[in-house]
Amino acid sequence: MDNTNQKKALINSEIALFLRGLIIGKVLTLIVIGGLLWWLLKPNLLSRSSVNSSNQSLNTGSSSGSTFQTVADVPTASFNYGGSTAWASIRQLVDSQIQSDRPELQLRYLDPLNGSPGSSSGIRMLLDGQLDFAQSSRPLTDEEQAIAKERGFTLEQRQVGMDGIAVVVNPSLNVPGLTVDQLQQIYLGKITNWNQVGGPNLAITPLSQPPKDADTVIFPSNSDLKEQALSSNVQYVYSTTDAVRQLSKTPGGVYYASARSVVPQCSVKALPLGRTSGQLIPPYSEPMVSPEECPRQRNQLNTQAIKNGSYPIIANLFVIIKQNKGREQRIGDAYTKLLLTDQGQRAIEQAGFVGVR
Repeated sequence: MDNTNQKKALINSEIALFLRGLIIGKVLTLIVIGGLLWWLLKPNLLSRSSVNSSNQSLNTGSSSGSTFQTVADVPTASFNYGGSTAWASIRQLVDSQIQSDRPELQLRYLDPLNGSPGSSSGIRMLLDGQLDFAQSSRPLTDEEQAIAKERGFTLEQRQVGMDGIAVVVNPSLNVPGLTVDQLQQIYLGKITNWNQVGGPNLAITPLSQPPKDADTVIFPSNSDLKEQALSSNVQYVYSTTDAVRQLSKTPGGVYYASARSVVPQCSVKALPLGRTSGQLIPPYSEPMVSPEECPRQRNQLNTQAIKNGSYPIIANLFVIIKQNKGREQRIGDAYTKLLLTDQGQRAIEQAGFVGVR
């Protein structure tokens, strides 16, 4: 009987040792498999963590510096605004983030009922009481200030960014570039053939927005040329989108607009521009991306030339504020402060422009 019990005890002990070894083996196997999976998935996990961190940085503007959340006195209401078509990417990328971070503020973009959208039409709508503030890619004129004064208030322009004015042509046109004077003479009808500026024997077809709705200007407000009428050869277009479409079908066509709007376009070619023929500067970062490479690659704005002032025609981005001590002034001031925060300036640069801070 004792023999039998000893055998049973021995068998139970062996079974226990076997089971313990089996369990330890399974645990070690799981540890090895888990370690292998962690090693294989580590790059993806790190990449995902990096993306999440990047997205959080984009949304919050980073942990340091002023943000949309730090701006005080942001009014709680819905406001109408509009103006420059050059601001389209700011409205899409920046304004949407402002409203996400400050849900008490609602912004509604309005197109003009008559005429094409642009800086001029936006300022006109502000003067007429249709907008609470306007976005402009040109400075206020003396005439606009005079109209405001007649109506019992003043207009203030607050700069929040910078852009260039680019000249674009059909991609097939072979011309080295233009000086600012040559560009102006084209639109005044003094230069009518591309062979007058080093190009082929081909008539020039200048395209432009109507002056009363102009988004950008090539004649400074203090220039005598500003008062001269544009050439009868100028063909007027509703918008930059319309102009780009026409240029792609017009070998001798030319158009000027916000560099941010036209430089990345695939169907037109931006020309170098200069104060003199010996100092032509491209509005795009070199080397130029050819139409064949677009849209896989796109030309990017020459931000360095705009920042250092070497590019000859700069378009400053202004918020136009009605100084009437009312709701319009409050929202204009608040919107400007939001764009001038560290987060706002980074967002403006992400939208393709140059910040001012």
